Amino acid sequence: MARVVKVIRTLRNHWKKSTFAVCVLSYGGHWLYGKHCESVLRREACQEAREFGQKLIRPQESLQKATVILNPAACKGKANSLFQKNAAPILHLAGIEVKVIKTDYEGQAKKLMDLMEQTDMLIVAGGDGTLQEVITGLLRRADEEVFSKTPIGFIPLGSQNSLSQSLHIVTDDKVKHITSATLSILKGETVPLDVLQIKSEKEQPVFALLSLRWGSFRDVATSISKYWYLGPLKARAAHWFSTLKEWPQIHHASVSYLPPIPRPPDLPDIKPVRPSLLYRIYRRIKNYWTPPAEEPHVEEKPEHWEDKQISTLELTVSTQNRNPVKIRTDDSLVLSVEPDTLTVGQFITEGIKKAENPSEHTEKALQIEASICRLSLPQEGGGFFDVDNEAFEAMPVEVKLLPRKLRFFCSSERREQLAQMN
Repeated sequence: MARVVKVIRTLRNHWKKSTFAVCVLSYGGHWLYGKHCESVLRREACQEAREFGQKLIRPQESLQKATVILNPAACKGKANSLFQKNAAPILHLAGIEVKVIKTDYEGQAKKLMDLMEQTDMLIVAGGDGTLQEVITGLLRRADEEVFSKTPIGFIPLGSQNSLSQSLHIVTDDKVKHITSATLSILKGETVPLDVLQIKSEKEQPVFALLSLRWGSFRDVATSISKYWYLGPLKARAAHWFSTLKEWPQIHHASVSYLPPIPRPPDLPDIKPVRPSLLYRIYRRIKNYWTPPAEEPHVEEKPEHWEDKQISTLELTVSTQNRNPVKIRTDDSLVLSVEPDTLTVGQFITEGIKKAENPSEHTEKALQIEASICRLSLPQEGGGFFDVDNEAFEAMPVEVKLLPRKLRFFCSSERREQLAQMN
Protein backbone atom coordinates (compact mmCIF):
# COMPACT_ATOMS: atom_id res chain seq x y z
CA MET A 1 0.00 0.00 0.00
CA ALA A 2 2.85 2.36 0.83
CA ARG A 3 4.36 1.72 -2.60
CA VAL A 4 1.08 2.65 -4.33
CA VAL A 5 0.84 5.87 -2.31
CA LYS A 6 4.43 6.68 -3.25
CA VAL A 7 3.70 6.21 -6.95
CA ILE A 8 0.60 8.42 -6.78
CA ARG A 9 2.52 11.10 -4.92
CA THR A 10 5.31 11.00 -7.53
CA LEU A 11 2.81 11.35 -10.37
CA ARG A 12 1.16 14.28 -8.59
CA ASN A 13 4.46 16.05 -8.00
CA HIS A 14 5.54 15.55 -11.62
CA TRP A 15 2.16 15.91 -13.30
CA LYS A 16 3.51 17.59 -16.44
CA LYS A 17 5.93 14.76 -17.19
CA SER A 18 3.28 12.21 -16.32
CA THR A 19 0.74 13.80 -18.67
CA PHE A 20 3.29 13.91 -21.48
CA ALA A 21 4.22 10.25 -20.92
CA VAL A 22 0.56 9.19 -20.98
CA CYS A 23 -0.01 11.07 -24.26
CA VAL A 24 3.06 9.51 -25.88
CA LEU A 25 2.11 6.01 -24.75
CA SER A 26 -1.50 6.47 -25.92
CA TYR A 27 -0.39 7.71 -29.34
CA GLY A 28 2.18 4.91 -29.63
CA GLY A 29 -0.38 2.29 -28.71
CA HIS A 30 -2.88 3.65 -31.22
CA TRP A 31 -0.20 3.72 -33.95
CA LEU A 32 0.87 0.13 -33.23
CA TYR A 33 -2.75 -1.04 -33.23
CA GLY A 34 -3.31 0.66 -36.61
CA LYS A 35 -0.23 -1.06 -38.06
CA HIS A 36 -1.48 -4.40 -36.74
CA CYS A 37 -4.90 -3.88 -38.39
CA GLU A 38 -3.21 -2.99 -41.70
CA SER A 39 -1.10 -6.15 -41.48
CA VAL A 40 -4.22 -8.25 -40.89
CA LEU A 41 -5.96 -6.68 -43.92
CA ARG A 42 -2.95 -7.40 -46.13
CA ARG A 43 -2.71 -11.00 -44.94
CA GLU A 44 -6.42 -11.66 -45.55
CA ALA A 45 -6.22 -10.13 -49.03
CA CYS A 46 -3.15 -12.20 -49.89
CA GLN A 47 -4.85 -15.39 -48.72
CA GLU A 48 -7.82 -14.64 -50.96
CA ALA A 49 -5.48 -13.87 -53.89
CA ARG A 50 -3.65 -17.17 -53.35
CA GLU A 51 -6.90 -19.03 -53.98
CA PHE A 52 -7.05 -17.44 -57.44
CA GLY A 53 -3.42 -18.37 -58.06
CA GLN A 54 -3.97 -22.03 -57.13
CA LYS A 55 -6.67 -22.56 -59.75
CA LEU A 56 -5.61 -24.91 -62.53
CA ILE A 57 -5.38 -23.63 -66.10
CA ARG A 58 -5.67 -25.67 -69.27
CA PRO A 59 -2.52 -26.68 -71.16
CA GLN A 60 -3.34 -24.42 -74.11
CA GLU A 61 -4.05 -21.42 -71.86
CA SER A 62 -1.43 -18.89 -70.79
CA LEU A 63 -1.11 -16.70 -67.74
CA GLN A 64 -3.12 -13.51 -67.75
CA LYS A 65 -1.06 -10.43 -68.55
CA ALA A 66 -1.63 -7.10 -66.82
CA THR A 67 -0.05 -3.78 -67.77
CA VAL A 68 0.14 -1.40 -64.81
CA ILE A 69 0.57 2.35 -65.34
CA LEU A 70 1.93 3.59 -62.01
CA ASN A 71 2.40 7.23 -61.07
CA PRO A 72 5.01 7.27 -58.25
CA ALA A 73 4.41 10.99 -57.63
CA ALA A 74 0.76 10.43 -56.64
CA CYS A 75 -0.27 10.82 -52.99
CA LYS A 76 2.67 13.18 -52.36
CA GLY A 77 5.23 10.64 -53.52
CA LYS A 78 3.86 7.70 -51.52
CA ALA A 79 2.14 5.89 -54.41
CA ASN A 80 5.02 3.54 -55.25
CA SER A 81 5.33 2.39 -51.63
CA LEU A 82 1.56 1.94 -51.32
CA PHE A 83 1.46 -0.12 -54.50
CA GLN A 84 4.37 -2.37 -53.55
CA LYS A 85 2.99 -3.05 -50.05
CA ASN A 86 -0.72 -3.43 -50.75
CA ALA A 87 -1.39 -4.22 -54.43
CA ALA A 88 1.65 -5.89 -56.02
CA PRO A 89 1.69 -8.96 -53.70
CA ILE A 90 -1.99 -9.62 -54.44
CA LEU A 91 -1.45 -9.52 -58.21
CA HIS A 92 1.59 -11.81 -58.05
CA LEU A 93 -0.04 -14.34 -55.73
CA ALA A 94 -3.01 -14.53 -58.11
CA GLY A 95 -0.68 -15.80 -60.85
CA ILE A 96 -0.91 -12.74 -63.08
CA GLU A 97 2.04 -11.74 -65.25
CA VAL A 98 2.47 -8.10 -64.20
CA LYS A 99 4.31 -5.47 -66.22
CA VAL A 100 4.70 -2.22 -64.25
CA ILE A 101 5.40 1.00 -66.17
CA LYS A 102 6.20 4.04 -64.02
CA THR A 103 5.65 7.58 -65.24
CA ASP A 104 8.39 10.18 -64.74
CA TYR A 105 6.57 13.41 -65.56
CA GLU A 106 3.12 14.88 -66.11
CA GLY A 107 1.62 13.91 -69.45
CA GLN A 108 3.86 10.88 -70.00
CA ALA A 109 1.00 8.41 -69.52
CA LYS A 110 -0.64 9.72 -72.72
CA LYS A 111 2.54 8.99 -74.70
CA LEU A 112 2.99 5.57 -73.11
CA MET A 113 -0.46 4.51 -74.30
CA ASP A 114 0.69 4.94 -77.93
CA LEU A 115 3.37 2.29 -77.29
CA MET A 116 1.28 -0.13 -75.24
CA GLU A 117 0.95 -3.64 -76.63
CA GLN A 118 -2.12 -5.83 -76.40
CA THR A 119 -2.77 -6.99 -72.84
CA ASP A 120 -5.46 -8.91 -71.00
CA MET A 121 -6.10 -6.04 -68.57
CA LEU A 122 -4.94 -2.48 -68.07
CA ILE A 123 -4.45 -1.28 -64.49
CA VAL A 124 -4.14 2.40 -63.57
CA ALA A 125 -2.39 2.94 -60.22
CA GLY A 126 -2.64 6.60 -59.30
CA GLY A 127 -5.24 9.33 -58.90
CA ASP A 128 -7.64 11.31 -61.08
CA GLY A 129 -4.85 12.90 -63.11
CA THR A 130 -3.20 9.59 -64.00
CA LEU A 131 -6.53 8.03 -64.94
CA GLN A 132 -7.49 10.98 -67.14
CA GLU A 133 -4.15 10.81 -68.98
CA VAL A 134 -4.42 7.06 -69.56
CA ILE A 135 -7.99 7.28 -70.88
CA THR A 136 -7.07 10.16 -73.18
CA GLY A 137 -4.00 8.37 -74.53
CA LEU A 138 -5.95 5.15 -75.03
CA LEU A 139 -8.81 6.74 -76.97
CA ARG A 140 -6.47 8.83 -79.13
CA ARG A 141 -4.96 5.69 -80.63
CA ALA A 142 -5.75 4.89 -84.25
CA ASP A 143 -6.80 1.39 -83.18
CA GLU A 144 -8.79 2.55 -80.15
CA GLU A 145 -11.77 0.40 -81.20
CA VAL A 146 -9.71 -2.68 -80.35
CA PHE A 147 -7.93 -1.38 -77.26
CA SER A 148 -11.05 0.19 -75.75
CA LYS A 149 -12.40 -3.35 -75.22
CA THR A 150 -9.58 -4.11 -72.77
CA PRO A 151 -10.98 -4.18 -69.21
CA ILE A 152 -9.49 -1.49 -66.98
CA GLY A 153 -8.76 -1.64 -63.27
CA PHE A 154 -8.32 1.43 -61.08
CA ILE A 155 -6.19 1.20 -57.93
CA PRO A 156 -6.77 4.45 -55.97
CA LEU A 157 -3.36 5.79 -54.94
CA GLY A 158 -3.84 9.52 -55.53
CA SER A 159 -4.86 12.43 -53.38
CA GLN A 160 -8.13 12.55 -55.35
CA ASN A 161 -9.78 9.30 -56.48
CA SER A 162 -13.22 10.48 -57.59
CA LEU A 163 -14.08 7.47 -59.76
CA SER A 164 -13.30 5.05 -56.93
CA GLN A 165 -16.66 5.85 -55.30
CA SER A 166 -18.39 4.32 -58.33
CA LEU A 167 -16.28 1.15 -58.38
CA HIS A 168 -15.15 0.29 -54.85
CA ILE A 169 -16.44 0.27 -51.29
CA VAL A 170 -16.16 3.76 -49.78
CA THR A 171 -13.81 3.75 -46.77
CA ASP A 172 -11.32 6.05 -45.07
CA ASP A 173 -8.91 3.14 -44.52
CA LYS A 174 -6.29 3.53 -47.25
CA VAL A 175 -5.03 -0.07 -47.03
CA LYS A 176 -8.54 -1.54 -47.16
CA HIS A 177 -9.39 0.73 -50.08
CA ILE A 178 -6.37 -0.41 -52.11
CA THR A 179 -6.60 -4.12 -51.29
CA SER A 180 -10.34 -4.31 -52.05
CA ALA A 181 -9.81 -2.48 -55.35
CA THR A 182 -7.06 -4.93 -56.32
CA LEU A 183 -9.17 -7.95 -55.37
CA SER A 184 -12.03 -6.66 -57.54
CA ILE A 185 -9.68 -6.92 -60.53
CA LEU A 186 -9.07 -10.61 -59.77
CA LYS A 187 -12.80 -11.35 -59.46
CA GLY A 188 -13.35 -10.03 -62.98
CA GLU A 189 -16.72 -8.28 -62.61
CA THR A 190 -16.94 -5.20 -64.83
CA VAL A 191 -19.35 -2.33 -65.46
CA PRO A 192 -19.59 -0.18 -68.61
CA LEU A 193 -18.75 3.51 -68.20
CA ASP A 194 -19.59 6.46 -70.43
CA VAL A 195 -16.86 8.78 -71.66
CA LEU A 196 -16.94 12.49 -72.48
CA GLN A 197 -15.07 13.48 -75.64
CA ILE A 198 -14.03 17.14 -75.26
CA LYS A 199 -12.90 18.57 -78.56
CA SER A 200 -11.72 22.06 -79.48
CA GLU A 201 -10.47 23.53 -82.76
CA LYS A 202 -6.91 24.03 -81.47
CA GLU A 203 -5.94 20.76 -79.80
CA GLN A 204 -6.51 17.01 -79.92
CA PRO A 205 -9.58 15.74 -78.06
CA VAL A 206 -9.40 15.16 -74.32
CA PHE A 207 -11.47 12.44 -72.66
CA ALA A 208 -13.09 12.38 -69.23
CA LEU A 209 -15.00 9.84 -67.17
CA LEU A 210 -16.72 12.20 -64.75
CA SER A 211 -17.12 15.87 -65.63
CA LEU A 212 -16.03 19.17 -67.07
CA ARG A 213 -16.39 22.11 -64.65
CA TRP A 214 -16.18 25.81 -65.42
CA GLY A 215 -17.01 28.68 -63.10
CA SER A 216 -16.56 30.32 -59.72
CA PHE A 217 -16.87 27.28 -57.46
CA ARG A 218 -14.17 25.55 -59.48
CA ASP A 219 -11.87 28.60 -59.34
CA VAL A 220 -12.20 28.96 -55.57
CA ALA A 221 -11.65 25.22 -55.00
CA THR A 222 -8.18 25.49 -56.54
CA SER A 223 -7.19 28.16 -53.99
CA ILE A 224 -8.39 26.39 -50.81
CA SER A 225 -5.00 24.79 -50.16
CA LYS A 226 -3.42 28.27 -49.84
CA TYR A 227 -5.29 28.74 -46.55
CA TRP A 228 -4.01 25.52 -44.95
CA TYR A 229 -3.07 27.41 -41.79
CA LEU A 230 -6.76 27.99 -41.03
CA GLY A 231 -7.42 24.27 -40.62
CA PRO A 232 -11.11 23.32 -40.93
CA LEU A 233 -12.01 26.94 -41.78
CA LYS A 234 -9.86 27.08 -44.92
CA ALA A 235 -12.73 26.30 -47.34
CA ARG A 236 -14.99 28.92 -45.79
CA ALA A 237 -12.16 31.48 -45.79
CA ALA A 238 -11.29 30.83 -49.45
CA HIS A 239 -14.88 31.44 -50.58
CA TRP A 240 -15.28 34.51 -48.38
CA PHE A 241 -12.03 36.12 -49.57
CA SER A 242 -13.01 35.47 -53.20
CA THR A 243 -16.25 37.42 -52.70
CA LEU A 244 -14.23 40.36 -51.32
CA LYS A 245 -12.13 40.45 -54.50
CA GLU A 246 -15.09 40.19 -56.88
CA TRP A 247 -18.84 39.95 -56.52
CA PRO A 248 -21.00 38.88 -58.22
CA GLN A 249 -18.83 36.23 -59.95
CA ILE A 250 -21.07 35.65 -62.95
CA HIS A 251 -19.97 33.75 -66.07
CA HIS A 252 -21.68 34.19 -69.44
CA ALA A 253 -21.68 31.59 -72.20
CA SER A 254 -23.67 30.21 -75.11
CA VAL A 255 -24.72 26.55 -75.05
CA SER A 256 -26.12 24.46 -77.90
CA TYR A 257 -27.16 20.85 -77.43
CA LEU A 258 -28.95 17.87 -78.96
CA PRO A 259 -31.46 15.72 -77.03
CA PRO A 260 -30.48 12.36 -75.53
CA ILE A 261 -30.32 9.19 -77.61
CA PRO A 262 -32.55 6.24 -76.64
CA ARG A 263 -30.45 3.44 -75.21
CA PRO A 264 -30.55 0.23 -77.27
CA PRO A 265 -31.26 -2.99 -75.36
CA ASP A 266 -28.31 -4.98 -74.07
CA LEU A 267 -27.73 -7.91 -76.38
CA PRO A 268 -25.95 -11.06 -75.21
CA ASP A 269 -22.39 -11.35 -76.45
CA ILE A 270 -22.91 -14.60 -78.37
CA LYS A 271 -20.83 -15.48 -81.38
CA PRO A 272 -23.13 -16.63 -84.20
CA VAL A 273 -22.66 -20.17 -85.50
CA ARG A 274 -21.11 -20.22 -88.97
CA PRO A 275 -23.34 -21.92 -91.57
CA SER A 276 -22.18 -25.06 -93.28
CA LEU A 277 -20.12 -24.94 -96.50
CA LEU A 278 -22.95 -26.26 -98.70
CA TYR A 279 -25.36 -23.63 -97.38
CA ARG A 280 -22.86 -20.83 -97.99
CA ILE A 281 -22.31 -22.03 -101.61
CA TYR A 282 -26.07 -22.24 -102.16
CA ARG A 283 -26.62 -18.72 -100.75
CA ARG A 284 -23.93 -17.20 -103.02
CA ILE A 285 -25.41 -18.84 -106.13
CA LYS A 286 -28.89 -17.67 -105.16
CA ASN A 287 -27.74 -14.08 -104.53
CA TYR A 288 -25.91 -14.11 -107.89
CA TRP A 289 -28.97 -15.11 -109.93
CA THR A 290 -31.58 -13.27 -107.86
CA PRO A 291 -29.91 -10.34 -106.09
CA PRO A 292 -31.74 -9.21 -102.94
CA ALA A 293 -33.86 -6.08 -103.29
CA GLU A 294 -32.26 -2.90 -102.05
CA GLU A 295 -33.79 -1.36 -98.96
CA PRO A 296 -35.58 1.93 -99.59
CA HIS A 297 -33.58 4.98 -98.69
CA VAL A 298 -34.87 6.71 -95.57
CA GLU A 299 -34.11 10.39 -95.33
CA GLU A 300 -32.56 11.36 -92.04
CA LYS A 301 -34.25 14.06 -90.08
CA PRO A 302 -32.18 17.21 -89.69
CA GLU A 303 -30.61 17.68 -86.29
CA HIS A 304 -32.46 20.16 -84.13
CA TRP A 305 -30.05 22.04 -81.89
CA GLU A 306 -31.37 23.84 -78.85
CA ASP A 307 -29.61 27.15 -78.08
CA LYS A 308 -29.36 28.84 -74.68
CA GLN A 309 -27.63 31.96 -73.45
CA ILE A 310 -26.66 31.31 -69.87
CA SER A 311 -25.58 33.48 -66.97
CA THR A 312 -24.26 31.28 -64.18
CA LEU A 313 -21.93 30.88 -61.24
CA GLU A 314 -20.80 27.52 -62.59
CA LEU A 315 -21.49 25.19 -65.50
CA THR A 316 -20.85 21.45 -65.23
CA VAL A 317 -21.06 18.86 -67.99
CA SER A 318 -20.99 15.40 -66.44
CA THR A 319 -21.55 11.74 -67.18
CA GLN A 320 -23.84 9.53 -65.15
CA ASN A 321 -20.97 7.30 -64.05
CA ARG A 322 -21.60 8.12 -60.38
CA ASN A 323 -23.98 5.17 -60.51
CA PRO A 324 -22.96 3.00 -63.48
CA VAL A 325 -25.51 0.25 -62.70
CA LYS A 326 -28.50 2.61 -62.69
CA ILE A 327 -31.21 1.52 -65.11
CA ARG A 328 -31.59 4.20 -67.80
CA THR A 329 -33.65 4.44 -70.97
CA ASP A 330 -31.46 7.11 -72.58
CA ASP A 331 -27.74 7.61 -73.13
CA SER A 332 -27.12 11.15 -71.99
CA LEU A 333 -24.74 13.59 -70.40
CA VAL A 334 -26.01 16.16 -67.90
CA LEU A 335 -25.56 19.93 -68.13
CA SER A 336 -25.91 21.54 -64.72
CA VAL A 337 -26.25 25.33 -64.69
CA GLU A 338 -25.97 26.96 -61.27
CA PRO A 339 -28.14 30.08 -60.74
CA ASP A 340 -26.48 33.50 -60.67
CA THR A 341 -28.84 34.78 -57.96
CA LEU A 342 -27.09 33.30 -54.89
CA THR A 343 -26.24 35.60 -52.02
CA VAL A 344 -22.74 35.73 -50.54
CA GLY A 345 -23.81 33.50 -47.66
CA GLN A 346 -25.37 30.95 -50.01
CA PHE A 347 -22.27 31.03 -52.21
CA ILE A 348 -20.03 30.20 -49.24
CA THR A 349 -22.35 27.45 -47.94
CA GLU A 350 -22.77 25.78 -51.32
CA GLY A 351 -19.08 26.20 -52.11
CA ILE A 352 -18.09 24.27 -48.98
CA LYS A 353 -20.38 21.41 -50.04
CA LYS A 354 -18.90 21.40 -53.54
CA ALA A 355 -15.36 21.44 -52.17
CA GLU A 356 -16.12 18.15 -50.39
CA ASN A 357 -18.14 16.66 -53.27
CA PRO A 358 -17.77 18.41 -56.67
CA SER A 359 -20.74 16.47 -58.08
CA GLU A 360 -23.10 18.27 -55.68
CA HIS A 361 -25.39 20.93 -57.14
CA THR A 362 -27.75 23.46 -55.62
CA GLU A 363 -31.49 22.89 -55.45
CA LYS A 364 -32.18 25.65 -57.99
CA ALA A 365 -29.62 24.42 -60.53
CA LEU A 366 -30.98 23.93 -64.07
CA GLN A 367 -30.24 20.40 -65.31
CA ILE A 368 -30.45 19.44 -68.98
CA GLU A 369 -29.87 15.99 -70.45
CA ALA A 370 -28.24 15.87 -73.88
CA SER A 371 -26.20 13.63 -76.16
CA ILE A 372 -23.81 16.34 -77.33
CA CYS A 373 -23.32 20.00 -76.46
CA ARG A 374 -21.28 22.92 -77.73
CA LEU A 375 -19.99 25.52 -75.32
CA SER A 376 -19.02 28.98 -76.60
CA LEU A 377 -17.17 31.22 -74.15
CA PRO A 378 -16.24 34.91 -74.15
CA GLN A 379 -13.08 35.65 -76.10
CA GLU A 380 -11.36 37.06 -73.02
CA GLY A 381 -11.43 36.01 -69.39
CA GLY A 382 -12.54 32.45 -69.99
CA GLY A 383 -10.44 31.11 -67.14
CA PHE A 384 -9.88 27.39 -66.82
CA PHE A 385 -11.80 24.13 -67.11
CA ASP A 386 -11.52 21.25 -64.68
CA VAL A 387 -11.59 17.98 -66.63
CA ASP A 388 -11.75 15.20 -64.05
CA ASN A 389 -9.97 17.54 -61.59
CA GLU A 390 -7.23 18.41 -64.10
CA ALA A 391 -6.89 22.06 -65.20
CA PHE A 392 -7.15 23.01 -68.91
CA GLU A 393 -7.36 26.42 -70.53
CA ALA A 394 -11.01 27.32 -71.15
CA MET A 395 -11.98 27.69 -74.80
CA PRO A 396 -14.96 26.91 -77.06
CA VAL A 397 -15.45 23.13 -77.03
CA GLU A 398 -17.75 20.41 -78.22
CA VAL A 399 -18.55 17.78 -75.58
CA LYS A 400 -19.86 14.50 -76.96
CA LEU A 401 -21.01 11.47 -75.01
CA LEU A 402 -19.48 8.11 -75.95
CA PRO A 403 -21.96 5.76 -74.25
CA ARG A 404 -20.62 2.64 -72.52
CA LYS A 405 -17.27 3.10 -74.21
CA LEU A 406 -15.02 1.46 -71.59
CA ARG A 407 -15.37 -1.36 -69.09
CA PHE A 408 -13.96 -1.04 -65.57
CA PHE A 409 -13.53 -3.67 -62.87
CA CYS A 410 -16.02 -3.12 -60.03
CA SER A 411 -16.40 -4.82 -56.65
CA SER A 412 -19.57 -6.86 -56.24
CA GLU A 413 -20.29 -5.21 -52.86
CA ARG A 414 -20.28 -1.72 -54.32
CA ARG A 415 -22.32 -2.88 -57.28
CA GLU A 416 -25.03 -4.18 -54.96
CA GLN A 417 -25.03 -0.91 -52.99
CA LEU A 418 -25.45 1.14 -56.15
CA ALA A 419 -28.18 -1.19 -57.47
CA GLN A 420 -30.21 -0.56 -54.33
CA MET A 421 -30.19 3.18 -55.11
CA ASN A 422 -32.18 2.69 -58.33
